[in-house]
Amino acid sequence: MVLSDVFDRFVAKTPLAVMARSLLERILDPDTVNRLFHKNANAQYTRELTFSSVVDLMGRVVTSAFPSVRAAHIDKSSGISVSLTSLYNKLQGIEPVVSRSLVQHVASQLQPLIQSSGGALPEMIPGYEMYILDGNALAGTEHRLPETRDSSAAPLPGKSLCLYRPAYQLITDVIPCEDGHTQERSLVAPILEGLQKNHLLVADRNFCFQSFLVGIINKLAYFVIRQHSGLNINVDSELRHCGWSDTGEVFEQDINIIDECGTVHKLRRIVVRLKQATEDGDCEIAILTNLPESVSALLVSDVYRKRWSIEGGFLDLTTTLGCEIKTLCYPQASLFVFCVAVMAYNMLGAIQGVVRAEHGAEKVEKELSRYYMVDEIGQVYRGMMVAVPVDDWEMIREMSFDEFVEFLRGLARNIDLDRYRKSRRGPKKKKPQRKHDPSRPHVSVAKLLRARKANKATRE
Repeated sequence: MVLSDVFDRFVAKTPLAVMARSLLERILDPDTVNRLFHKNANAQYTRELTFSSVVDLMGRVVTSAFPSVRAAHIDKSSGISVSLTSLYNKLQGIEPVVSRSLVQHVASQLQPLIQSSGGALPEMIPGYEMYILDGNALAGTEHRLPETRDSSAAPLPGKSLCLYRPAYQLITDVIPCEDGHTQERSLVAPILEGLQKNHLLVADRNFCFQSFLVGIINKLAYFVIRQHSGLNINVDSELRHCGWSDTGEVFEQDINIIDECGTVHKLRRIVVRLKQATEDGDCEIAILTNLPESVSALLVSDVYRKRWSIEGGFLDLTTTLGCEIKTLCYPQASLFVFCVAVMAYNMLGAIQGVVRAEHGAEKVEKELSRYYMVDEIGQVYRGMMVAVPVDDWEMIREMSFDEFVEFLRGLARNIDLDRYRKSRRGPKKKKPQRKHDPSRPHVSVAKLLRARKANKATRE
């Protein structure tokens, strides 16, 4: 494969940006994305503005290549010729089912790529495909809608359920909901539909309700879910001591629940008496599971602790990627942007997986910062798209799957991890209680520094 000299320079100097653009070229082929839209859209249709162009433009916004939707529109590099108003109208009409299908498509393409590159992490429990389920509420938008301008209440543009696959560090599914007040429990039906035999679902106590637990069991799948006090259980045995975990002393007992048809379902209840109380003041937590006895109670408690990894994903979506654009007040637009950010997050997960295969999992997990990854990609992307000939990117699309994986691994070998090292901060210092003096609403920093210098000289 012969590529231009300009392309080779970007490969040598900024391989991360080249990996990101190569994945976009490969996974988000415009024809494929547009077919995805036509297959799932019910109300919207295409005139001049294609769905692939909108995905491309919003992908640049959430990765900070452009600071706003308007700036990306003015640039014209996405090939969008319609007015800004037409673009906003398109965004606020994208149906949640279309946004969800985009996430599913990207995740389904990236998972085998990570697997083939050797970058997948081992499952915590061999033989079980582990997923973490959690909800995410979008932050309030600006008060731009006429109905919100005279109210101080935050306008909520929606929420979603996310399914996270820790072994691949991918969000494989998103259930978007336009109503920001919707109870997350009401959104679990599509999650149950997608479960398969030997899938393992890990979730917090909000998802501990009878119909959901029974639904998982009927799918021949498994769960590790913190017990909710509202769930009716029947105790079959006393607590048995199982040992110590990193967080506390672990006990186990046998319980059962009875479904609406009168069927008894036997479960295990794992109790962890914590060394340190939770933020809510709980000194112990109880975890329910239908995993067999061959999976120890200690391992079950460790699996539940892994649930927090999805919170790190949400943090990346909010701080590293722009998953919330406060100027987009319509729910469908906000949910679409969130799903585009999830798509970008998954692209980063794929890049990290390939880098893991080349540099080692432990080194990458401890040192590689997604913040610095996105920062470089955002800075380099616009210039790279101007400098690199279009034919070079088209050649990447024409590679076979194995050739593309090897190409990505070659790029990963060029990455200097020291450039993207995580910043480790020390323990937080306790904030002193500030004194308020109405007669001194402000101070001169220069005077304070002179006083400090004078005091130091006096002590010496």
